[in-house]
Amino acid sequence: MSETSLRDVRWIFILLAAYFALQIGVRLATSHSLDLDEAEQAFRSQWLAAGYGPQPPFYNWLQYAVFQFAGVSLAALSVVKNLLLFISYLLYGLTARLVLRDKALVAIATLGLLTIPQMVFEMQRDLTHTVAVFFSASIFFYGFIRSLKQPSLASYLIGGIGIGFGLLAKYNFAILPAAALIAALADTRLRPRIFDRRLALTVIVALVIILPHLFWLKDNLDFATARTLEKMTASGHASYPMQVAMGIGSLALAVISFAGLTIAVFAMVFGKKLRSALTVQSEWTRLLERMLLVFVIGILLLIVFGGAAGIKDRWLVPMLFIVPLYLCLKIDAAGIETGKAFRRFMLIVAVIMIGVPAALYGSVASARFTGHYERLNRPYADMLETLRRQAEPAAILAGDSLLAGNLRQDIPGIPVLSVDYPGFKPDVSASRPLLLVWLMLREEKNEGLPPAMGQWLQVNLGVSAPDAAVIDVPYLYGRGDDRYRFGYAWINQAN
Repeated sequence: MSETSLRDVRWIFILLAAYFALQIGVRLATSHSLDLDEAEQAFRSQWLAAGYGPQPPFYNWLQYAVFQFAGVSLAALSVVKNLLLFISYLLYGLTARLVLRDKALVAIATLGLLTIPQMVFEMQRDLTHTVAVFFSASIFFYGFIRSLKQPSLASYLIGGIGIGFGLLAKYNFAILPAAALIAALADTRLRPRIFDRRLALTVIVALVIILPHLFWLKDNLDFATARTLEKMTASGHASYPMQVAMGIGSLALAVISFAGLTIAVFAMVFGKKLRSALTVQSEWTRLLERMLLVFVIGILLLIVFGGAAGIKDRWLVPMLFIVPLYLCLKIDAAGIETGKAFRRFMLIVAVIMIGVPAALYGSVASARFTGHYERLNRPYADMLETLRRQAEPAAILAGDSLLAGNLRQDIPGIPVLSVDYPGFKPDVSASRPLLLVWLMLREEKNEGLPPAMGQWLQVNLGVSAPDAAVIDVPYLYGRGDDRYRFGYAWINQAN
């Protein structure tokens, strides 16, 4: 890409850098507590492994490396996520610049990602592995398009890095390179790029990246896939026709949920011109249409022959992230004037860039008025500070990974174990006490030790259940005297 071309799109990246810096600031200001995926990263950063469970380890490895240098903190979590998102948008913009003639459409395609709810809101709210998928997809897609238009050793290398990272991010990423391969092979003009000798570099690089995890996956396939398959195939006792209907229905709803707002925004901005643009084709629109067709056929085969009954919208990220670019390619091919549409679009982008951080903060801070509490309202740090006044634990056993990750953030110097993740078993035979902590629901009457925790103690330490106690701690942004309840107990291992 020429220096002039880079200057044409530089303002987009400056705007996005400011936006993601704002998101970091808002996350740090909202709550010190961690949500599900954030807590998982904090908890699993205590050890390095070739695999951790249902999700591949790319994000875990990356976050582990950052924690080694920066320490376990919310700031480290937020910076990693937003840096990955910024790089993803940057690569998406560079890809758009390769195939779009209109500079305004390059901006609309790139910022159009902000109109996808799963990407602009959900990825900021909690998701980590899905962020890694988007990051990997952006790398691969940039390398793929460059290899088709401006082939070089570097472009094939980038494609291989994207595939390697993507397969380490989520297994469903595989549909993207598969769809890209089939779509390119179907075009006689693009076919030579696939049969290029440099494609061997793509394959080798991808294999080298995923090789450590492949060895782990060979021995842990059921462990790695059972949870996802259970979610996907959960149809109760429905008959086969009903399961297929449920699967197709869930796919349709997921597509609408993912791309519906984006299409609505483009329709609002371009008006009737969008309808006429959708009938126009170009080499690039046909390529993306074939990719989308392969994707839909793949999902339908999974529904019909694989028993899938519930398709979630976030699972569509590795394919439907191309929708804003696809729409812009249609508009570009139709030669539609974009001046007024661009100004209208930027107004919508401004609303999104202000509204999303405000909504994320407000969903937590508004609890002081509504009494509706999110996970980020839970006072983990205040609870731990209170308990540490009683004794300094040698280790902590938490009732689940959400609690374990939050405790790990505030006391990183000691091992924190979780009942729901038996694979992490550090030595907890020190002479100082072992602290047991678990979450308690508002309506929960039983204040004793949870059975699963008592069983863990018996199996791993050979001790019986200790006397339990309850601590009530004020919510973050709590209304009045509203409090969250934690159960806890101490075991003095010196006895």
